[in-house]
This record gives sequence, C-alpha cells and structure tokens, in this order.
Amino acid sequence: MVVELLMVAGVLAVALPALLLGMGGTRRRARWYRRAVGGDRVSLVLVVSLQVLTLLLVAVLSLVVLVSAVGALVRDLEMPGLVSVFFVLDLLLAALVVLTFGRRDPRRARRRATPAGR
Repeated sequence: MVVELLMVAGVLAVALPALLLGMGGTRRRARWYRRAVGGDRVSLVLVVSLQVLTLLLVAVLSLVVLVSAVGALVRDLEMPGLVSVFFVLDLLLAALVVLTFGRRDPRRARRRATPAGR
C-alpha cells in the first residue's frame, strides 16, 4: 500500500513536471529549424526527434505506472514486479529530460550600471 502511494507521488511530483519542462524545451529547439541551413538542419531534426521520442517514453511509462499503482490500490491487489522497474526507469528518464533539454535558458548577464572603464 505504501509502495503504491510512493510511486503515484513520485510520478506526479517528478515525471509529469519533467514532461512539461521537456515539451517547452523541445518547442524552443524546434523554433531554430527555420534558421538552420544544410547539415545543421539534419542534426537539428535528429536531436528534436530524439527529444520527442524520450518525452513519449516518459509519458508512456508514467501512464503505465500510474494505472498499475492506482489499480493495485483500488482493487487491493499485488502489483507486478516489472512496474517498479518501470517506475525507476521513468524517474531516470525524467532526470535526463530535466538536466538536458528541460531546463530553462541561462539568464543573460546584466550590464553594469556605471561605465567605470573610461
């Protein structure tokens, strides 16, 4: 019972926000497609398609873990062992998304207020 609740909380607290951040990062990267030329366009398409595939995998794993854990809670059944493997894989992929293309762009450095270099 506790394990299922922890899995549901982990998916809701880690995987779903990572999925939302990753979609924003992929959308930001896809905007560069218009400005890319030649070989840059091929590599950009490859990177964006890998990002979309990773996000799809995170979404499917999150859905499987949520359905299995909630079903085990409601029906009071034993959860299959593979669901815990899916849960760990889901958390690892969510961490990959957040640490690579799910983070926001770094803020630009502010200019100094006084022009002291004169």
